[in-house]
Parts: sequence; structure tokens; C-alpha cells
Amino acid sequence: MNKPNTKRFKSKRKPQSQTQSEIQAKPKKSKAMIDQAFIRLQKIIPQHALSRLVGKVAASEQPLLKTAVIYAFKQKYGIDLTIAEAEEISRYPSFNAFFTRALKDGQRPIDHNPKHVVSPADGAISQLGKIEQGKIFQAKGQSYTVEQLIADPSLAEPFQDGEFITVYLSPKDYHRVHMPYGGKLTETLYVPGELFSVNQVTAENIPELFARNERMVCLFDTELGRMAVVLVGAMIVAGIETVATGQVKPNGRIELQEHDMTLEKGDELGRFYLGSTAIVLFEKDKVNWDGHFKANSAVQMGRPLGKTKG
Repeated sequence: MNKPNTKRFKSKRKPQSQTQSEIQAKPKKSKAMIDQAFIRLQKIIPQHALSRLVGKVAASEQPLLKTAVIYAFKQKYGIDLTIAEAEEISRYPSFNAFFTRALKDGQRPIDHNPKHVVSPADGAISQLGKIEQGKIFQAKGQSYTVEQLIADPSLAEPFQDGEFITVYLSPKDYHRVHMPYGGKLTETLYVPGELFSVNQVTAENIPELFARNERMVCLFDTELGRMAVVLVGAMIVAGIETVATGQVKPNGRIELQEHDMTLEKGDELGRFYLGSTAIVLFEKDKVNWDGHFKANSAVQMGRPLGKTKG
């Protein structure tokens, strides 16, 4: 009698398919790793030396160099020169002149309603809201204090529990900063600091970013009380300039200057050579920001951001 065939065959199991959540988690994990590598790089790069080098290139009037740099930048960021006073690249003596280009009359009409506070610049709102317990919201899980930003407790005091708005100027934007509300410039305070890049990744991962970077604090007396406009530098920013101080020459120390200069809403206050951020502060109970604005909302210089109270 033949013995029954008792040979067993191992079943081949199909590999388990990944769940939807696992598939979604992979790109997030990869992005997080890239972001952390970017942050680590920020901390080891010689920020000031790199910015000085870029500044020399940006200021160069060597025809071939400046033309090549301007053309490449224009193509990369899709710069629209039809709204600029000078439409031809050849009319700019340097990349700095191109980057801080003036616009044609009427391109940025100013809202002159006395109850309105307007955007100081073209760009996108990074954050806005109330200053709570002296803290300004930077990004999820990150904040900094008014005192840290202004670097002088007595000058920072009026803005405790006030209002703030942070406007980020991207490379493609118009890079002059204007008055959000009329007032008399009483002080400027240059605060030396680091030069971290400014973007969503650094805002979320570098504590007190705006209070650590180099900046120029401009302080005003207005009909609403005290107002501050803070121009914050960043990596490869070739410089900050104001109408009161001229181009800032970093000297490694805090420098306070007193002024008596009246500027109307919409007047030019300063400009960035290669960009960054403008932060506007008001005293408590003076301004209501327009409710439809939120983080990442696009804004244009001169258009209303909110209304005065009372």
C-alpha cells in the first residue's frame, strides 16, 4: 500500500500593505529631517562673513557681474519690472539699486482714512495679534518678549499687552518699508545680533528668532500713543537703511539715537538690502486688526490692516 503523501507546503504570505497613515508619515518624517539639517547648518555657517561677501557682490557696479546677477534673480523670482520706475535692467547701477527699486506713482496707493492702519510693506503676514503677558507670538511653540525685541526695558514698557503684526518680505517683493500710521520719529535703536534666515522653518525651530537677529528699532509718538516699527535682518541681508540714520553700519554694540522727524502715513521709513521682516507694535487698546487677516495672508504696502479704536 502506498503511503499517503504527507509533505507539507508552506503557504506564501503576501507582504502586508502599508497603511495610509504610514504612507503619509514618511514624507513628514523626511521633511522634519531636512528641516533639522537646515537648522543645524544655520548655526555653523559664518553668518556675518557670508552676509558681508554677499553685500560686496550686491553693491558691485561692475557691468557684467551686476547685469548677470540682476537677470538671474529676475528670472528666478519672476520680478515684474513694468511696475518699477526703471523697467530696464541696464538702468540699475548695482544689484542693491535693483533690489530696492522704486515703484511708479500709483502702484501702491495709500489708504488715507485716519482711522486705518496700513501695511508697512509688501509681503505676507507671519503672525498678528495681542501681546500677551509681554510675549509676542512667533510660531507654534515659539514666542519672544517685547523687552527682548526692543532691547531696552523702558522703551519696551508702553507695548506691554499691546498689539503686534509681523510682515515677512520675500525676495520677489518690493523692499521698501513705509509708515503704517503717521507720527514723529523720536528714537532709533540699532541692536546687533545673529543673522539666521527668516522663513517658516526657522520661525518654528529657532527660539526667539526675531529678538536674536540684527535689527533696527524705530520708535514714534503718534495720536494713538507710542508705535514701534522694527526692521529685522537675516542671513545674506546686505544691510538695513532708514531715512533717519542712512544705511546701518554694524559696530557690534547697541546704539541709541534721538530724532525729531515727522513722517506721514505711507512715507518711506527704510529699506532692506536683501530682505527680511518688519514688525509693528502699538500700545494696548489702540488698534483692532481686520478679522480676515491671518498667518500667511498676502499684504500690499498702503492697504489697510486694521482700524484704530475709539
